[in-house]
Amino acid sequence: MPKERQPKIMVIDDEPEITDIVKTYLENLGYAVETANAGIEGMETARSFRPNLVLLDIMMPDTSGYEICTALKRMPELSGVPVVFLTGRDSREDSGRSFQAGGDMFVKKPFSCERLAELVKIALASAAK
Repeated sequence: MPKERQPKIMVIDDEPEITDIVKTYLENLGYAVETANAGIEGMETARSFRPNLVLLDIMMPDTSGYEICTALKRMPELSGVPVVFLTGRDSREDSGRSFQAGGDMFVKKPFSCERLAELVKIALASAAK
């Protein structure tokens, strides 16, 4: 797939092991992937990278995933980009808050790489409509 045609995915998670695994897996599937291990860094990288999809952890050291999602949705250049929350938390409250912040999906960790690939395809397809 030509580089300029690759869907671009931004992964924001405070655990480098997670971002490394997700980046490697998605790049092997043909996606262009950028990662960040802090929220503010992730927002800045997303602004310049212009992803087609953001995978976002809820619990971050510098700011919450909810705040990051809300900020991304306020940026005109990123407002239509789907956000998939990846989290170790599993409460109904967290799920509700993720949608209120503008998230499109809520996925509980741990998840398989195959499951993540399915969710990425679904999120990208829904954004293309």
